[in-house]
Amino acid sequence: MLLKTYGLVGTSGTGKSFHAVGLANERGIPCVIDDGLLIEDTRILAGISAKKEATRLSAIRRALFMDPEHAEKVREAIRLKKPSSVLILGTSEKMIERIAQRLQLPPVEEWIRIEDIASKRDIRRAQKNRKEEGKHIIPVPTFEVRKDFSGYFIDPLRIFRSRGKSRQEIAEKTVVRPTYSYFGKFYIADSAVESIALYSAQNVEGVCRVQRCEISSREDGVSVHIIISAYYGFPVHRTLAQIQRCVRESVTYMTGLNVLDINVEARKLITPKETGKAKA
Repeated sequence: MLLKTYGLVGTSGTGKSFHAVGLANERGIPCVIDDGLLIEDTRILAGISAKKEATRLSAIRRALFMDPEHAEKVREAIRLKKPSSVLILGTSEKMIERIAQRLQLPPVEEWIRIEDIASKRDIRRAQKNRKEEGKHIIPVPTFEVRKDFSGYFIDPLRIFRSRGKSRQEIAEKTVVRPTYSYFGKFYIADSAVESIALYSAQNVEGVCRVQRCEISSREDGVSVHIIISAYYGFPVHRTLAQIQRCVRESVTYMTGLNVLDINVEARKLITPKETGKAKA
C-alpha cells in the first residue's frame, strides 16, 4: 500500500493542531506531522517540538525539518512504522510541500483548509487565544512532551471524540506558551523550586527535618537532592519513597518543569526523646 499524504493548511493561530485530532480520526489517518513532531494517536513517535525553541526563527527551522539529523530521525520512524497515510500541518501549501520533500514523503494528494473543518467562530476564538493569551497547542499529552520540552505549560485540554455510535474517546492535549512567545521568556528561580521541594519533603510523615535541599538545573529539566533527618520507628525506605513522590508531584504541578531525578538521603535518625515527640 502506497503512503498517502494529506495537507492541512491554515494561518498561524487558527486552531490547526486542535482540529487535526478530529480530522485524523474521521479520515483514518494514523500519523500527524505538526511543529517538528511525528505523532501517532497522541503519542510522539519522533521529532522535537518547534515550540521548545528559544527564538521564532529557530522554531520555523525546526518545524520545516531543516536540521538534517532531526529530519532523518523522523524519516526513519516513518519507515519503521509504515503508516497508510500522513497528515501534515502547515501555514501554507508551500510550507507543507517543503516538509514533505525533506521527509521524503509522496506529494500531497489532498489539500484541506482549516475553514473546511472549523467554523468561523472557532477560528476567531483560536486567534483570540493566540493573540491575547499566547496559547499554543501541542497535539500530545503533557507527559509525552515533558521529557524534552522547556517551554511554559499553561493547562491541559481534553477533547471528546466519537468512535462509533456508542463510544467516546478522550484525547488529551497540551496547552503551552513557547519561550519565543511575544509575552517574553519565563524563568523559575532555583530558589523557588527549592522552596517547593523543601516544603513538600518536610510534610511527609516520618521526616523530622530537612537538613539540605539542592536544585541542579539543566536545559532538559531539574534534579533535586534532599538530605533529611528521619524519626526512629518509621520505615525509612517508605519515607524516602514518599518524599520522592510528593516532591515530584509538587514541582511538576506548580512549575511545569521536567523533573529528571530526585535523590533523597536519610543521614540521621532522631528518637522521640531527642525531640520530645512520640511516634504517631
